[in-house]
Amino acid sequence: MSESPANTVPATPKAQAPPNPKHTFRTALEDPVLRTLASATLVATVGRGIFLTLTVLYFTSFVGLGAAEIAVILSVSSGVGVATSYIGGRLADRFSARRLLAGLAAVEGLAIMAYPFAGNFSAALLIACIAVGVNRAANSTRSAIIARAFDGPYRVNTRAVLRTITNVGIAAGGMVAGLALLAGTAEAYRGLMIGAGAIYVLSALRLLSLPSRVDAPRRDAGNTGPNQGISPFRDGRYVLLTVLAGVFGMQFGLAEMGVPLWIAQDTTAPDVLISVVLVINTACVILLQVPFSRGTDHPRRAGKIVMRSGVLMAVACALYAMAGGMPVIAAIALLCGAALLHAFAEILSQAGTWGLSFELADPRRAGAYQGMFGMGFSLGAMLAPLVVTATVVEHGSIGWCILGAIFLASAAGIALIARKASTTAGSA
Repeated sequence: MSESPANTVPATPKAQAPPNPKHTFRTALEDPVLRTLASATLVATVGRGIFLTLTVLYFTSFVGLGAAEIAVILSVSSGVGVATSYIGGRLADRFSARRLLAGLAAVEGLAIMAYPFAGNFSAALLIACIAVGVNRAANSTRSAIIARAFDGPYRVNTRAVLRTITNVGIAAGGMVAGLALLAGTAEAYRGLMIGAGAIYVLSALRLLSLPSRVDAPRRDAGNTGPNQGISPFRDGRYVLLTVLAGVFGMQFGLAEMGVPLWIAQDTTAPDVLISVVLVINTACVILLQVPFSRGTDHPRRAGKIVMRSGVLMAVACALYAMAGGMPVIAAIALLCGAALLHAFAEILSQAGTWGLSFELADPRRAGAYQGMFGMGFSLGAMLAPLVVTATVVEHGSIGWCILGAIFLASAAGIALIARKASTTAGSA
């Protein structure tokens, strides 16, 4: 691990050093790699915002799929994403990562364009598996590109900038999707969903302009020596980090499923508060993800930040639980407070785990390591609906306490890994 900005890892002597992450958001975008990734991400996430807003409603309202069938589609496609997360990282170590990322984005766009033509459960399931599978592979490939193109604080800063842009793009796409919601016709839904896929394809064209330095160094096919690095599956510390980060990552599923159901079914707060909670989260990420991510390239600091996020998440769960059965005003206040703490916990946990995922990885196999780390979040996303149902949905306040304890324990485990890594590095 290096603390010096001068030690950025370019593949060629002419590679430009990234800007200081303490500078402004605009300054960060002066780096050509980040600028390309950012512009492609903004375009793609506008399409994703349209897609996420309309897809489930389209299949339930116009195709006639039931809630159980939608749940199966989401679970099975998420399971495919667990495998493709690692596959995408491995491929990024063997082939041109920029071309691979562009190809995956194009395939995802075509899959999204195909959704309106799925007239039954089987077709929808097949398309969903393709779309989610290539999306998870693309995420791992993008992380491998970041790991190679940047070093130290610049890696986490890049992830933070891209996540901020992602939230802006999805919010914009959601507003565009409102046109179809207002029209309320199948034709409007289909037209915007096809447009969302076409936007993805445009983002793929932008990715082709990434410089060749983001690709993995050429390797001798006959060389299987130590210079090739070790498999992440043989790195026990990294496997444990991946698992614990995936467990904490279930907080995304909690926000998407558990909190809306809790507000609608178990509190006196009006249903419109579900949208307010979403706005709170989106605004916090856009405003705070970049500044809150600074310094997490140091494992000890990253571990402390994740521990703080675990405490915040546990308190947020307690506030969510307390809102049940309270009068309207008290319930609204508790839920808004919980949503704010939840957003802070999400931002800090992402920053800390990003830093550790880069700093504790073997740089010789950046793609494989980032692919494995992506598997953890994909697995967490797949299991989150089951865990949230088994806790919050079925057991109410007690379930919230169980979830809070799970988040706190996983954060403590990550913090312990980070502290031991810092001690080992300091004595080396």
